[in-house]
Amino acid sequence: MKNYLLILLMMFPLLSHSAISRKPSNNVLKIGMTQEFENMNPIIKQMMATSYIYEMVGRTLVVLDEKGKWIPQLVKKYPTLENGLAKMYTEKGVKKIKVQWEMKDLASWGDGTPVTGYDVEFSHKIALSKNISVGETEVYAQVEKIIVDKKNPKKFTFIYEKAKWSFNQLATFQIVPKHLESAVFDKFGKDKEGYSKNSIYSVNPTHPGLYNGPYKIQEIKLGSHVTLVPNPTFYGKAPKIQKIILKLIPNTGTLEANLRSGNIDMISILGLTLDQAISLDKKLKKEKSSHRVNFKQGLIYEHIDLQLSNPILKDINVRKALVHSINRQKLTQALFEGKQTPALHNVAPIDTWFTKDPKKVVVYKYSRRKAKKLLDKAGWKMGKDGYRHKDGKKLGFQLMTTSGNKLRELVEVYLQEEWKKIGVEISIKNEPPRVYFGETVKKSKFPAMAMFAWISSPENTPRSTFHSKSIPTDKNGYSGQNAPRWKNKSVDKLIDEIDVTFDSDKRKELVHKVLYHYTNEVPVIPLYYRSDISVTPKNLVGYKLTGHQFSSGNHVEGWELK
Repeated sequence: MKNYLLILLMMFPLLSHSAISRKPSNNVLKIGMTQEFENMNPIIKQMMATSYIYEMVGRTLVVLDEKGKWIPQLVKKYPTLENGLAKMYTEKGVKKIKVQWEMKDLASWGDGTPVTGYDVEFSHKIALSKNISVGETEVYAQVEKIIVDKKNPKKFTFIYEKAKWSFNQLATFQIVPKHLESAVFDKFGKDKEGYSKNSIYSVNPTHPGLYNGPYKIQEIKLGSHVTLVPNPTFYGKAPKIQKIILKLIPNTGTLEANLRSGNIDMISILGLTLDQAISLDKKLKKEKSSHRVNFKQGLIYEHIDLQLSNPILKDINVRKALVHSINRQKLTQALFEGKQTPALHNVAPIDTWFTKDPKKVVVYKYSRRKAKKLLDKAGWKMGKDGYRHKDGKKLGFQLMTTSGNKLRELVEVYLQEEWKKIGVEISIKNEPPRVYFGETVKKSKFPAMAMFAWISSPENTPRSTFHSKSIPTDKNGYSGQNAPRWKNKSVDKLIDEIDVTFDSDKRKELVHKVLYHYTNEVPVIPLYYRSDISVTPKNLVGYKLTGHQFSSGNHVEGWELK
């Protein structure tokens, strides 16, 4: 492993160690990020890069703050059963919930048009269309009906299909402006991906009426940068920073050089890997720099999706062999100095749903001997060339990830070598994030293995990633995030039960049953849990890492460069 790290270091020229002493002002803040967004339409977006930008220009009904607390955003109050804004009732033997919402009086789109319940109702209709690719449809599908108050359209009522414990956790219930997008949907909504391609977010993303957050998009230059300026119609606190430029720097290895040269003032959470961050943190402290590296343990799960439609990967013995043959402890120790832990499953240790109890989940200890036995059992015999063969075919897979991410590329090399030791050949094919997430993963087009990370929120029911109805297909407009195409009827039933279980202890028991199936059947190879990382100027106040899927952009109006 140390040899791999040495090779990686030799790939890059030595960077200048001159201290970073400049202090950016409120006039402009330049932020570096390694991923380009795919589509600024909030209903369609699935990449974290898109979410990071959108959270500075758009708002949702409610959001999870940096302390892990649900708070109102576009609406006046956060509805609960306790405050009476939500009421449970029974209709024809089915428990349901009715929720009253009210938009903030001054909430408006960037062109001055008020944000109303009609926007919510229209967005709900778009998200449930079979011709549109939506990553998480359940947040919309759970709402059976939306009733807008005709006398005061700021008020609207949700009638839920069934009583669901997380009925008010709707941060991913995104809305778009009906007054701009309805004509597009009426014209192109009946065609596959017709609305997606012709949405104003796609053809004219700088239109101010598309955004209702503290900033609006002034300029987009693909492959280069996105420029944001304050939105004068924003209902909340006016932002202090007059211009934010988000610069695309696809290669993680050049971020530090860009920071030192002044090309950027800050590195976003979509930037440094932990090994780079640890090294840079030591340098900046030694130099008494005007910048700092921020760390926060996060709900970020680095893993490899396995394509279960692949004839070889359908064999559970092969999948289990692949996990047993990875020394994840050695991997994380070498790369992260033990500051990021090996992953057991999709739930991170800081989540209350986490468990490492071997009675509840299957724990795969590193054992090359066991891996070889499993491959023998599956009929793959070792050949003279050092690889396994069966029916005249060599045992091999294609491993994919995002190009330009040096850490992931290093992990690929490590996995390639580890799996070679048990007779498995790995070919590597990487793609730019825009293509990889926008097409390959989104539409489950990878032939065997896809490495990337999911970022979640606490106590998040894994419906969009585990449920069989969330498998993206042409028929459902590639909605859902179950890219491995995992099907398990017991898991489907458990997820359905979790949704309607209001007792938190009982919910946790059900989640652990899901995790047993997940770890036992291995639709995904867990790698490690990641931290949230960024680099900011020391004179930037009001900035807070969140550690979950709703980033610091949700309080960007509170940022200030003193």
